[in-house]
Amino acid sequence: MPDNEVETHYSRGDLYQAITGALEAAGKNLANLQPEDLDPVEHFHGRGVAATAELAASLEPLPEHEILDIGSGIGGPARYVARTFGCRMTGIDLTQEFCQVARRLNQAVGLADQIRIEQASATALPFNDGSFDAAYSQNVSMNIADKAAFLGEAHRVLRPGGAFALSELALGDGGEVLYPVPWSSDGVHSYLLTEQQTLEALGQVGFSVVSVQDNGPALRQFYQAQREVVRRDGPPKLGNFILMGENAKEKARNAARNLEEGRVRAIEILCRRD
Repeated sequence: MPDNEVETHYSRGDLYQAITGALEAAGKNLANLQPEDLDPVEHFHGRGVAATAELAASLEPLPEHEILDIGSGIGGPARYVARTFGCRMTGIDLTQEFCQVARRLNQAVGLADQIRIEQASATALPFNDGSFDAAYSQNVSMNIADKAAFLGEAHRVLRPGGAFALSELALGDGGEVLYPVPWSSDGVHSYLLTEQQTLEALGQVGFSVVSVQDNGPALRQFYQAQREVVRRDGPPKLGNFILMGENAKEKARNAARNLEEGRVRAIEILCRRD
């Protein structure tokens, strides 16, 4: 599917206003916004900031590192890594609105000097070879048909020995994926691979796989905990549902059902450029 159609899927036109309105409704002071105030809304993947924290730790970041977030969304993971490890971060995303919102939120929480955001495609990164000490991608490649270009570009921009962490939804064996979901309304720009296909694709571009983790059990527990909180307290004021736009509830329900029925699998792969 053309890149502009993927961008259209994620754009809503009023995202910054929707986020700041939700923050105000939740009692946050927009004049003195703290990075952690954004945690509930800015991590556009299952398990939220907890998943980001685990992925980031696997890279073993140091303050002097330059790290690339491929598919950075509104910048939540990049802000987490910057504030936690002191790294210099670069984020790229295909969606212009996400990039604009990310820059404004970086400024709002005092991290603009540590993070740069560029609108770009993951299959044609605008960086020189060997520009980064580490890179990661969280729940992004589901929208990327050309996996060889995506993974090859990640390999190219890493310095020798650099780590690449890939958090993925892989195809399961429980039947066809149910739509709509957060990354696709109808499946026409959904390009899932199996775990084995993903590992083979990584090897073909030159990565050495360090570890593979099944995040399914933790994600199922997360979905169950979310349902219990909603039953007890009602719908939350803040959440990444704000990023999903129309049909957010249906998308979230299908995402949980796909995982729980084995239609998709949540995996995390750590690899390294030799």
